[in-house]
Amino acid sequence: MADTRGDSELSVPTGYKVLKEALSVLQLPRLVARAPALLLKGAKGTKQPVLLLPGLKSSDSSNLPLRSFLRQRGFRTFGWELGTNTGDVASQTPRLKLRIEALFQRFGEPIHLVGWSLGGLMAREVARENPELVAQVITFGTPVVGGPLHTKVKGVYSPEERVQIAAELAERSRIPIEVPITAIYSQRDGIVSWQACIDNFSPDVENIEVSSPHIGMGVDPDVWQIVADRLAR
Repeated sequence: MADTRGDSELSVPTGYKVLKEALSVLQLPRLVARAPALLLKGAKGTKQPVLLLPGLKSSDSSNLPLRSFLRQRGFRTFGWELGTNTGDVASQTPRLKLRIEALFQRFGEPIHLVGWSLGGLMAREVARENPELVAQVITFGTPVVGGPLHTKVKGVYSPEERVQIAAELAERSRIPIEVPITAIYSQRDGIVSWQACIDNFSPDVENIEVSSPHIGMGVDPDVWQIVADRLAR
């Protein structure tokens, strides 16, 4: 069922939330303090293949710390190897599908997808159309409602493009994603409206709140713990 939340509820983050994105650096000392426990405690992977997808205007380097951590936890981790996520979903999503298909053929099992922001949106769309290729989808800071419409980076798209993307996502949400989804969001997100990150329409979804700003999610120990736990299930 398409989402029916109003625009006022999904307003773009403003004021102190945007300013607090600068505090993302504070996630680093938290991560250092919790690193030993993260590496030693909890379920470990059994070489499951995991593909991590970067957010808008980011590349594989943005999720290298998380990839390295998951590799140490016993997962096979990979970057998407498509360069910068330019925001051109129409051209990059088919290339992403080919990357996932190649990993599927290589390992003979569905691939676990972990996407940050726009990367999560692209992961969802591949899973929607090709559930046989995908084991599960984990997103953090991903605007599942409205796409760029309710984000601080909406200026990357023209007003007409923003409206069109939002309408297309609303229509596509009528087609259920048949794999498990974990949607991580934060009310401190200064880039994406946190309400837009909550998935209220997929049949098998778990929405989980963390306390990190958007930019800090990639090094938030809480995000890392959630991702590792869900991948090990």
